[in-house]
Amino acid sequence: MPIPLMPGSPLKYDNEYKRHGTCNIFAAVEPKAGRHFIEVTDRRSKADFAIFIRDMVEMEYKEATKVRIVLDNLNTHFEKSFYETFPHKQVTRLLKRIQFVYTPKHASWLNMAEIVINMMENECLNRNIKSRKLLENELQAWTYQNNAERRKIKWSFTREKADKKLSKYYVS
Repeated sequence: MPIPLMPGSPLKYDNEYKRHGTCNIFAAVEPKAGRHFIEVTDRRSKADFAIFIRDMVEMEYKEATKVRIVLDNLNTHFEKSFYETFPHKQVTRLLKRIQFVYTPKHASWLNMAEIVINMMENECLNRNIKSRKLLENELQAWTYQNNAERRKIKWSFTREKADKKLSKYYVS
């Protein structure tokens, strides 16, 4: 849309961005197996997080006795989210099978889900997506392709390198 000319000012154009709503994307990855799990939700609430983790553990890892999940310190990423969402017996049963591993506060870049989100942004979400349904379809196709290819994350950052780099954040 052209902006009206003013004396001494060249012709200008304005581009209006039309927002079609917002939503949240949960992402999880099993880096050595090349398995990706993506879910779109209306919000990023404690209940949404707890449901995403429960569904992933109970459907995708139903045979596993222990599922280790690396998390950053987002305000929803805590056991309290489960207690606020599910009955106590269900939480106890579920949390027996989960081991949460938290990345240091200033090291969320260690979280491999962040790598997956970056991949997703570059390969799938780098444009205006006009509807939630289209977003879900695009992410489903992206996830299917990555899982079919068993697209893994080659992690070269060793525990020793992490200890050295992050030692200033450790409490002795």
